[in-house]
Amino acid sequence: MSQLRTSDFDFELPPELIARHPLPDRQASRMLVIDRAAGTISHQQFTDLPGHLCDGDRLVLNDTRVLPARFFSNDERTELLRLDHTDPLQWRCLVRPGKRMKVGRTIEIGDSTGTVTEIDAEGNRLISWDKPVDETIHGRLALPPYIDRQQEDADRERYQTVYAKQDGAIAAPTAGLHFTPELLAAHPHSFLTLHVGIGTFRPVSVDDFQEHRMHEEHFELSTQAAAEINAANRVIAIGTTVTRTLEHLGGNGAPLEAAAGSTDIFIYPPHEFNVVDALLTNFHLPKSTLLMLVSALASRELILEAYHQAVREKYRFYSYGDCMLIL
Repeated sequence: MSQLRTSDFDFELPPELIARHPLPDRQASRMLVIDRAAGTISHQQFTDLPGHLCDGDRLVLNDTRVLPARFFSNDERTELLRLDHTDPLQWRCLVRPGKRMKVGRTIEIGDSTGTVTEIDAEGNRLISWDKPVDETIHGRLALPPYIDRQQEDADRERYQTVYAKQDGAIAAPTAGLHFTPELLAAHPHSFLTLHVGIGTFRPVSVDDFQEHRMHEEHFELSTQAAAEINAANRVIAIGTTVTRTLEHLGGNGAPLEAAAGSTDIFIYPPHEFNVVDALLTNFHLPKSTLLMLVSALASRELILEAYHQAVREKYRFYSYGDCMLIL
């Protein structure tokens, strides 16, 4: 049983290091490289990634596509964050402010009228619409709260990977934002899908992080991708969403098989990685489940030292920021 506490995964981050806009060039980010075997940290560029790949290595990427999930009522008094909508007329939403939106209350977006039919145990509203809401007109991206600005036209392209295909995410798998089509085409790669939910931003509010309740996210892995990953020399996960999916599916140490379902896996030290050999990821928030995940792959001490150096060297942090390669 781990004796670590949530406070053991804290670090100081000057607010000015939070990247609020993407770089003009996707692949221009810096890349901090951790060599676990040597215990070393070096400072490079994302374009140096090919030099760290060997014959037989396979990149695994998440091809989820971010959908507009943020909506405002016609009077702009109510904000909806759509969490899921398997039926275009049935939404499950976070609502702000929530006090007004009791069961039976209505909301208008464009020429669509929605009615609150239920409030679940977490306070989310189930809303039934009389006609589908026009997302192209009324939908906005749910940019992470730390970006702290309104959506701009450029975000529709840049808060999306160049290989995004499967509709369903609220948030982008941000490690993939660095890739260009040319760089990706130059290396063996496979795709899986994990629809990133709003829970990725949910803070750990308990001191004993093992009591934290993880959110569920839907995933899918094809037969072809499973075979390609099983045959790889090293599996290079592009992002924590890929890592969580692969470790969920390969938790018993057996070869991967095609699968579709949901996962709420929470990876923290100590964790034995059965599938992932290396990870490319962006920098994560203090005391977050994702910082705990990377601390399980490397050590907590090495990760915190890397973050200390990244702050000192003025790396750009979070979704639109620089990246880290853990080998």
